[in-house]
Amino acid sequence: MKSIKQLLEPYKHFYILSYYLVILALYNIYNEITVPKYFMYCKLDDYIPFVKEMIVPYLFWYLYIAGALIYLGFTARKDFYNLACFMFTGMTLCFVIFAIFPNGQNLRPVIKESDIFSRAVQYIYMVDNPTNSAPSMHVLNAIAVHLALTKCATLAGKVWLKVGSFITMVLIIMSTVMLKQHSILDAMYGVLLSILLYFIIYKIDIISYFTSTRAFDKKKEMFE
Repeated sequence: MKSIKQLLEPYKHFYILSYYLVILALYNIYNEITVPKYFMYCKLDDYIPFVKEMIVPYLFWYLYIAGALIYLGFTARKDFYNLACFMFTGMTLCFVIFAIFPNGQNLRPVIKESDIFSRAVQYIYMVDNPTNSAPSMHVLNAIAVHLALTKCATLAGKVWLKVGSFITMVLIIMSTVMLKQHSILDAMYGVLLSILLYFIIYKIDIISYFTSTRAFDKKKEMFE
């Protein structure tokens, strides 16, 4: 009978997700201590309406990320690594930016309604301070997931899934500004950071570089 270690061996790449604990700790610390020196605002923000129903795609972001990581982790390890690297590198860089450029926003409206959408938005406002908004990690990670699913070879023929993913990504990005959680500037900086990471991870293909280096070192050890 196989030991637990042997049973878990094919899935040890999931251990990388433990870095989420670091991200969560940083988020909680920054959420408590950040005092904004720079407030993100663009005139275009005044023309973007507050739409409480956009809380649905905003919260769906969590399932979008979790679903992609689980699926890719079981079916396409390289794409799983690409997604994890994109997200974790991006979020870590965001915290570095927050430390250097402490920012926030003053766009949130006063919500007086008591329907389910309004209560959900009020809860988000309560637990998430209007600080550390640029770049938007919601935007960054939504783009990261869509790129990973689009690049995944096992999903090459699933056009409907890619279209659905694209629509989901767009709705999530829209939700960040339509819930007044972010300025349009925050979303823009999230897109710009995503473009940088796209070239590093998918064009330079840094994951393949490290995996091939490890494979070379193992072969070298065998002959020494």
